[in-house]
Amino acid sequence: MSDFFDSLDVSASALSAERMRMNTTSSNLANAQTTRTPEGGPYRRKDVVFEATPTRDFASVLSSQMGESPLHHVQVTDVVSDQNAPRMVHDPNHPDANPEGMVAYPNVNTMEEMVNLMNASRTYEANVTAINVAKGMMGKALEIGRK
Repeated sequence: MSDFFDSLDVSASALSAERMRMNTTSSNLANAQTTRTPEGGPYRRKDVVFEATPTRDFASVLSSQMGESPLHHVQVTDVVSDQNAPRMVHDPNHPDANPEGMVAYPNVNTMEEMVNLMNASRTYEANVTAINVAKGMMGKALEIGRK
């Protein structure tokens, strides 16, 4: 039964990571036209960094010592700002225009962000399905004991 809980735990870590990616992508989309931030300059696109970390419970350590491949959780280790240059647009009437009439807009590509959002959503759905399958398998295993 521990294996079922391990798979639930791994899928739950993926749900949390994908939720963070969806939130970060949503922030990028919401700020795609933000030309002024508290730090100065335009908003900078952000991206999450995922890392696979092996489970460290007793059963996983024992399994890895027996030559089995350990399960890995996924976690967000960092949220990084994109260091690419901002997009420069000529708009001399904009309040944030420089002396040459150029405005620095965020380095956010709306189409790319929409693809990232759909990808995060599909990955989230896949992990929800994995959790539901594990729950169904647990239910079937419990039914065997009742018969």
